[in-house]
Amino acid sequence: QVQLVESGGDLVQAGGSLRLSCAASVSIFRFKTVTWYRQAPGNQRELVASLTYGTIENYPDSVKGRFTISRDNPKNTVYLQMHSLKPEDTAVYYCAADQGSTRYWGQGTQVTVSS
Repeated sequence: QVQLVESGGDLVQAGGSLRLSCAASVSIFRFKTVTWYRQAPGNQRELVASLTYGTIENYPDSVKGRFTISRDNPKNTVYLQMHSLKPEDTAVYYCAADQGSTRYWGQGTQVTVSS
């Protein structure tokens, strides 16, 4: 059974940094793509970073240059490093991993950025 567990969310001041972790219960080599999403209250879930085949990174313009996705293979963990945080980055952050046609989701971790 595949489980994804996010951690690292916190309350931080604008301009600060956080690193989120997504720990998988299985080898992350199983996953073609791992994606970080976020969802703020009243908003749709949006993609903030994806990593395909462990090397191809993708970011929307809203976070490009501030967020970085990476993975630690021995730890079966994918990270989202976030810098220069803004109040509009406040959301619940989720990781999702794709294995074939199946997508697995974590439970989310709250990031709150105060102004």
